[in-house]
Amino acid sequence: MSGMKKNTFTLIVFLIVGLIAGIIIGQLLAPVPALAFLTKSAQITWEPKADLQVVKYEFHLLVKLNLCSILGLVGAFLLYRKV
Repeated sequence: MSGMKKNTFTLIVFLIVGLIAGIIIGQLLAPVPALAFLTKSAQITWEPKADLQVVKYEFHLLVKLNLCSILGLVGAFLLYRKV
């Protein structure tokens, strides 16, 4: 076991790197028809808005996930647990 202290920041870094790695692998596999199930994306959208006369805000969050990016997240989490 490493001497590195596990904390929330380290977990977030691992998850972001895992997500990016999964996205890159998914883009590299996209041209392969037999692996289309790994690269098909699902979009999750969240758009909270409010107009309170004094303050008005609009926020748009779009997340596109595919199986490769989810596998990257899971792999990063498992790797974090071993560190």
